[in-house]
Amino acid sequence: MDGVKPVELQEPLGELARDPKRFAHDLEFPPAAKIRVYDDTLRDGEQMPGVAISPKDKYELARMLSDIGVHIMDVGFPSVSETERETLRLVLEGRKRGELRSDLEVVCMMRSTKGDIDATMRVIDALGHKRDEVTYFIFTSASDLHVKYKLGKTLLHRDGIPESEWLELPVSHYREANLRMMCEAISYARDQGATSIEFGGEDGSRADVDYIGEIHREGLKAGGTRPSTPDTVGCYSPFAVREYIPRIKAAAPDAPLVVHFHNDLGLGAWNTVMALGSGAEVFTTSVNGIGERTGNAPMHQVLIQLRYLFGIEIPQFKYEKLRDLARHLERVSGIPVQPTEPGIGLNVFTHESGIHTAGMLIHPAIYQFMPPADMGAEVEYVYGKHSGALAIEHALRQAGIRPEPELVSTVMTEVKRIREERAERSDFSEFHRRYYEHLNRLGLTADEVVDIAKALAAR
Repeated sequence: MDGVKPVELQEPLGELARDPKRFAHDLEFPPAAKIRVYDDTLRDGEQMPGVAISPKDKYELARMLSDIGVHIMDVGFPSVSETERETLRLVLEGRKRGELRSDLEVVCMMRSTKGDIDATMRVIDALGHKRDEVTYFIFTSASDLHVKYKLGKTLLHRDGIPESEWLELPVSHYREANLRMMCEAISYARDQGATSIEFGGEDGSRADVDYIGEIHREGLKAGGTRPSTPDTVGCYSPFAVREYIPRIKAAAPDAPLVVHFHNDLGLGAWNTVMALGSGAEVFTTSVNGIGERTGNAPMHQVLIQLRYLFGIEIPQFKYEKLRDLARHLERVSGIPVQPTEPGIGLNVFTHESGIHTAGMLIHPAIYQFMPPADMGAEVEYVYGKHSGALAIEHALRQAGIRPEPELVSTVMTEVKRIREERAERSDFSEFHRRYYEHLNRLGLTADEVVDIAKALAAR
């Protein structure tokens, strides 16, 4: 706090202010050393509309993620594009050279098809790496809506059943065919040299829980090593998590359970924490929460909730680097973070109000329970219409100016006058227009797609 010493508290802080960790109630978390941070930024994060990150920038993100302490990293679908393959190459080579941690687990995504598995393994072979150097995430669907109406025709084709029977066949038929397809894919991947296989069904939060349990049990029997259950559309509530995650975990109690939450209702991080307290050991997350629609469970939110509300600190995780990581992703993705974003936002440790500033100058715990140094930050002050005399005195002292009462009063009056004049002159409409124009221009518009099609057709 700019060299100003706070008042020395005469009583323990824990006696003066109740610790929020006392409200943990009946949640049962795994030992911190067994919790795994699973980053989805390079794959699910990049699926945010308009975001496209180059392999070079993805590798720099991977390097920072390895350094900060994530355990698992999803690098995407190497079978679908050259840039995805280049990202995988950079990550595997970086791990081999020691630029990424040797224990960093690298995950490749694929559908439950031999074609996807073969394509992924061909990429790994071509890069000169062993097939068991990555984890194969073989996914299908779990909800009846997805299984019958998204995958239905695919499942019929596999079994030689005409499409004309698509709508007439019962959901039970599609459930059985879907389970068989996934298990055959897992067994095939095992036969082809995969030793680490994650698996699961999309739209798990809207699926029958007993069917999810069957997917997990049968997937493990087929050779899978780690089941995953996703809240694909972000509709879980913490109450639903507390009810369903224990049941899902009970279906395969000896295997680590991965949970994956989206943030459509603003509950991605809290649902993740509830799931970890209800049986899960591995949680997916993304830097700054980027991802489809409203994004994924934000890494910083999950980690600071675990740390400050439940006393759970991930061993060797560098919390103090979360803000630098956030700033870096802003630069390479073009997606800014809200200034009020917990832990990493510009305003998190910044104060203007005279009442708050006065309290902070007495002791920082008066208005903050998260030490800024924990997040690699410092307390800062902004001066404006809400500033009080103590804040002005503090600024003058730091500049070596004696804060005479008359000077302080005059400066405070002038500060408020200038700020209010600026407010009168301010017009943020142009900034607002440019901000949304920037976001809308990250991706191509439908008109641009049509123009491309016309140009190609005219050749």
